[in-house]
Amino acid sequence: MSCAVLGIDLPIIQAPMAGTATPALAAAVSNAGGLGSISIAAVQAEAGRQMIRETRAGTRKPFNINVFCHRPSVADPAGEQAWLTHLQPYFAEFGVPAPDSIRDIYCSFQNDEGQLEVLLEERPPIVSFHLGLPSQARIDALKKAGIILLASATTLEEGLLAQEAGIDIIVAQGIEAGGHRGVFDPQRGDQGIGTLALVRVLVKHLSRPVIAAGGIMDGAGIAAAMSLGACAAQLGTAFILCPESAANDTYRRMLSSQRAQVTQVTTVISGRPARGIVNRFMAEVGAPGHPEVPGFGIAYDAGKQLIAAAAKAGNAEFAAHWAGQGAALARAMPAAELLDLLWREYLEARA
Repeated sequence: MSCAVLGIDLPIIQAPMAGTATPALAAAVSNAGGLGSISIAAVQAEAGRQMIRETRAGTRKPFNINVFCHRPSVADPAGEQAWLTHLQPYFAEFGVPAPDSIRDIYCSFQNDEGQLEVLLEERPPIVSFHLGLPSQARIDALKKAGIILLASATTLEEGLLAQEAGIDIIVAQGIEAGGHRGVFDPQRGDQGIGTLALVRVLVKHLSRPVIAAGGIMDGAGIAAAMSLGACAAQLGTAFILCPESAANDTYRRMLSSQRAQVTQVTTVISGRPARGIVNRFMAEVGAPGHPEVPGFGIAYDAGKQLIAAAAKAGNAEFAAHWAGQGAALARAMPAAELLDLLWREYLEARA
């Protein structure tokens, strides 16, 4: 099955990575023959419009715009207060009080009219969905606008739902992937299927092309995924050390250290399962017996405030250093050079 519909020269996609991928990174990847991506999930609609325009100004090649499609969280004042009480000792360690209240800081494409308006007006070549699917009406509107649609799936069931909804290409996100798990309904649990097994299952049962995502860091990994039927590979952690990414110095040092050898999926930072380099936030705040974590976006409000308080005190042990299981293979070089190296490694592996 072919990814030719994407209009790219190389079967390599740079993952959107909200907060880390930039228009400059996406443009560099697209200009080098891959598919560059950014996420507008963590910004307001008009800021997202500006990011799309910056990306378009940097490349004449196709690029991908990602949005989150999670079910908006429901406020639970009592549960949120219990969570803030749990976090209070950590805020106190850095000399600040825990916030009095927290709110949902993430919009969802499920109900964000501004995001829909921006996408229909700007018409990026490709739009990808993560954490679920939007309504059929929104999918149909984007397709009518001539936009190619991708969606993450972590199971065959999710892949079938995406296919039935008319998604053009399915992104098979294995448990190895860094950042937020794409599970449609975290309350039902996570099957934790590995990338290669998931690719084979989706290729076998779907009629749409499949992109492999999760733990892929070099050309040999790309070749392995494609030998199992994937039409392309999506890499995220592999691009974090590129100078075009928004990763700060602490993130870069962490990813370049031995700490990158150990990653873990946690819910305590954002309220939704996400894989990152193990730190005190995961190990201590997330130790067994902690109170129920508030919903996605609400927990992240508290998490980001704690991260900021720790950072101000010179402590990076609470930052969300999202990374996949292959993090120890990360390499620091400009995006175009990395694309060239990945392709050469892929050809060598195939040979």
